[in-house]
Amino acid sequence: MQHELIRKSEANRRAAQLSEADRAAFTWDAAATALDGLSEGGLNIAHEAVDRHAQGAARDRVAIRWLGRDGARRDLTYGDLAQETARFAGLLHHHGLQPGAHLFLLAGRVPELYVAALGALKAGLTVTPLFAAFGPEPIRMRMEIGAADVLVTTAALYQRKVADWRGELASLKAVIVLDGEAPDGCLSWSEEMAAVEPMEGCSPSRPDDVALIHFTSGTTGRPKGVLHVHQAVLAHAVTGRYALELGPGIIYWCTADPGWVTGTSYGLISPLVNGATMIVDEAEFDTGRWLDILADESVEVWYTAPTAIRRLMRAGPEAVEGRSYPRLRHMASVGEPLNPEGVLWGQKVFGMPFHDTWWQTETGAIMIANTAAMDIRPGAMGRAMPGVEAGVLARDADGSLRECGPGQTGELALRAGWPSMMRGYLGEEARYRKAFEDGWYLSGDLVTRDADGYFWFVGRADDLIKSAGHLIGPFEVENALIEHPAVAEAAAIGLPDETAGEIVRAYVALNPGYTPSQELEREIRGLARKRLGPAVAPREIAFIASLPKTRSGKIMRRLLKARELGLPEGDTSTLETEDTPARSATP
Repeated sequence: MQHELIRKSEANRRAAQLSEADRAAFTWDAAATALDGLSEGGLNIAHEAVDRHAQGAARDRVAIRWLGRDGARRDLTYGDLAQETARFAGLLHHHGLQPGAHLFLLAGRVPELYVAALGALKAGLTVTPLFAAFGPEPIRMRMEIGAADVLVTTAALYQRKVADWRGELASLKAVIVLDGEAPDGCLSWSEEMAAVEPMEGCSPSRPDDVALIHFTSGTTGRPKGVLHVHQAVLAHAVTGRYALELGPGIIYWCTADPGWVTGTSYGLISPLVNGATMIVDEAEFDTGRWLDILADESVEVWYTAPTAIRRLMRAGPEAVEGRSYPRLRHMASVGEPLNPEGVLWGQKVFGMPFHDTWWQTETGAIMIANTAAMDIRPGAMGRAMPGVEAGVLARDADGSLRECGPGQTGELALRAGWPSMMRGYLGEEARYRKAFEDGWYLSGDLVTRDADGYFWFVGRADDLIKSAGHLIGPFEVENALIEHPAVAEAAAIGLPDETAGEIVRAYVALNPGYTPSQELEREIRGLARKRLGPAVAPREIAFIASLPKTRSGKIMRRLLKARELGLPEGDTSTLETEDTPARSATP
């Protein structure tokens, strides 16, 4: 169902940092002139994010405003951050860790985590962030695949999740503990930082030197290590400015954990490169706390996930009453496509819509977005960013690729060569080559594109449902289900059927105040049939307490299908709650 267009005023369009003229004139070469770079063609993310600001008028501007879960607060200026990262870089070199060594981060959202990430990049090391909520085996697997040289973590996480197997990881040379007394065989952050000399300048890294490894879940049970280089900072800078409206002094809050690629690209690098003041909240999601932060910290730009938006919606209108957000001017969403209801809820509650963005771990930065100047079509992913050539491709009978016309479904593809494009899967060259064909990166996402260049998500290629000759995108079904006031979240999968090939089965989590019943199931199914038609609407609906999601908020439809069919579940290490697997509960 198409929702009414949200038109931007001329004042909105004039205030936005990306105009149609900017789009037409954009080149990556011209954009690169806004970066400092290093001598002799070098480039280092930490220099662009920290040192170039600290060496100028922004030295005393707050770079990171940290909010502790217990009410503590701490500000780090760009000058502070330059000093602390230089000292940590010196610590790494003091212990013999040279450019190219692999540093892993395993900690909650504490200031030292951000200092360690930037200091390691400054020293020329490759940085890999991990979720602190990972269990011992996911941590070990990633550190083995990545041949970890050094781990930065907390005393508690080390003792619970690393100590038992540390001696079996031959590559691991050092463990640096951020808090308390360092366990035997570990280094104390506070003692080491007090004793070493700061490193001068930055490691003379090159644009194509590997800077970051982000692990993403795999269906085979083995996570993929995605390689990104220092040149990615150019895409972080451009997309932060044009898709998120970042700039010097802007107060910005990205709610993503650094263990997820968004928490690194847009919760650390992009805001600092653009000179913003970034809010870091140590605590986990809490409706009242989040709304207080938006109001009390005068947040101007907010980047969050559809899961969080739906949680706020479930809290009801009374949750947002009594607060005002006078400085909030841009809200964006990331992680999975945002349902139209979430876009419209933002307009109703905050006076502005959420602007959906699309990208992947492999793309390294935002590729498609609803920017501040654009009219918003609720449910649309947006248009391709400047410097990004996006296409919709399908295969002919002979297997060759062709571009689809408006309204036709195909695979979203990007013309290779943007600065933040992944440069490999760690140790899996064949898998990396398979992701590209005829000069295109093939994303695995099925989309359509309308005549105005807006992209619309259909589903993952491996999630597409083929029923009685119809190709059904799960997102279309889920959008229809969420229109019912009882439904908070929905997921749709295809299950084998002798007659139709597959039938659509949907899972719904209910809003507070609703309980599963056969009557409610029929009512929701009836709405879906009215919206979608009987050929596309789900034949079955199961009520479920919560949908299985990654910690980045992405619904894992493949996991629902695997559990229904008794198939291998693949890599489940990024599940939001591994210990409470989803189980359907029909009324």
